[in-house]
Amino acid sequence: MERKQLGTGGPLVSAIGWGCLGLTGGYGGIEEAVALALVREAVDRGVSFLDTADFYGGGSVERLLGRALAGRRDEAVIATRGGVIFSGAGRPTAFDGSPAFLRRACEASLRRLGTDHIDLYYLARVDPAVPVEESVGGLAELVAEGKIRHIGLSEVPADVLRRAHAVHPVAAVASEYSLWSRDVEDQVLPAARDLGVGLVACSPLGRGFLTGMLSADGLAADDYRRNHPRFEPANARHNRTLLAEVAEVAADAGIPLGRIALAWVLAQGADVVPIPGTVRRVHLLENIAAVTERLGPAHLERLAACFPADAIAGSRLPRRPARPRPA
Repeated sequence: MERKQLGTGGPLVSAIGWGCLGLTGGYGGIEEAVALALVREAVDRGVSFLDTADFYGGGSVERLLGRALAGRRDEAVIATRGGVIFSGAGRPTAFDGSPAFLRRACEASLRRLGTDHIDLYYLARVDPAVPVEESVGGLAELVAEGKIRHIGLSEVPADVLRRAHAVHPVAAVASEYSLWSRDVEDQVLPAARDLGVGLVACSPLGRGFLTGMLSADGLAADDYRRNHPRFEPANARHNRTLLAEVAEVAADAGIPLGRIALAWVLAQGADVVPIPGTVRRVHLLENIAAVTERLGPAHLERLAACFPADAIAGSRLPRRPARPRPA
């Protein structure tokens, strides 16, 4: 597996990672034994970058990763998130970016993961009640203590990234980036490149939409995607007409639809690392295969034109985000 460095001073990670949200069962159930085996096979095949959060499954995904990596911790680069207050069911309910809360959250993640350090620790969201400089200052103390190796930010605008980076080097910013979610190209990605910060591309397959295998009408009642406007039936039907153009490019290139969508993200730069999620072995293997694809300029240009921002139906953001903590 090809390796990339996240940012100028960040960790060395596999060219494609794994976003572990799906291991909560929110995109379809998965048995624990199957999940453990899938994580171990991913690492066996060189997918060393595992991206999770303390609120995924109320901490259950961190515990699962800890068990899967027992005895082979040094083969993986673990990224997790803190700064979100969550319910017992793992649902984010509010933000808390205070240094004291981040310390408690980090130490709890270390215990669940069964490790003495976290390779990349993200501030999950900026707390409106706490200046980002204060939050990053708290994380910098955890770096000095060896509890975390690198600091990351999640879903931040360019000006906040610059403010944070002035306090302590930020290795990576995580944000949604795919053929149908490209707003980071306007300001965030240029700022990251100016600062030497890597981009972790979340949902690079559009939460599965870009594989062409999803039907909004077929989503389970408890599927997370039902909370996303782009998956509402009317919006999904419209967006599938745009996806048809991607399918034409994929057919012309002789590359499966989902794989070409990932290959496009991979082609956006050595500083971009996509983290598709999956709960199926066949999809894991397909995601890994995308690393070997090399798209020519003509195919890249055609793909980039398939989803004009003003033509996509529905916001990429969920309808019920976590709220700031009460004053």
